[in-house]
Amino acid sequence: MKAFLIAIGVIVVIGLLVVGSGVSAYNGIVTKHEAIAAKWAQVDSVLQRRNDLIPNLVSTVKGYAAHEKTVLEDVTNARSQWAKAGSVDDKVKAAGAMDSAISRLLLVVENYPDLKADQTFLKLQDELAGTENRIAVERMRYNEAVRDYNVTVRVFPGNIIAGIFGYRPATEYFKAEEKAKTVPKVEF
Repeated sequence: MKAFLIAIGVIVVIGLLVVGSGVSAYNGIVTKHEAIAAKWAQVDSVLQRRNDLIPNLVSTVKGYAAHEKTVLEDVTNARSQWAKAGSVDDKVKAAGAMDSAISRLLLVVENYPDLKADQTFLKLQDELAGTENRIAVERMRYNEAVRDYNVTVRVFPGNIIAGIFGYRPATEYFKAEEKAKTVPKVEF
């Protein structure tokens, strides 16, 4: 009888350990899944900051570069794409279009020495540079959260718990566009 009670006790302890481990794994998956959403919200926030800053930059440049209408329209269109984007994937694409448009705008600025010396423009350019740095940091943090979550739902025992509760690996890392990988030419 005593051996039977010991066996039951061992089974109960093992059962509690398994259940506790499962609960811990599930809570870890949920926490990491929510971290992805929070990190994306921060990326979204700094991208929105850039989007809000762009009209001021464009207005300043318009005064000096009226005939560079195409570049300014590209920036405005990229900003509109951002406003219309509904999903994370759409926002990632819109952010890439904005990156490209801003690069072309800054190249136009190089042709206007008076504009480069204007204090309003310099302040806006500093704000834009700071915003771009924030975006880079937040993209990195988002990608780290995606990686951490993906590892958790793919390794044992997280993969079992994730499968039971319908958690799948996150699909989207924030990636640079192919053209961003080429080194820009700087000419004086």
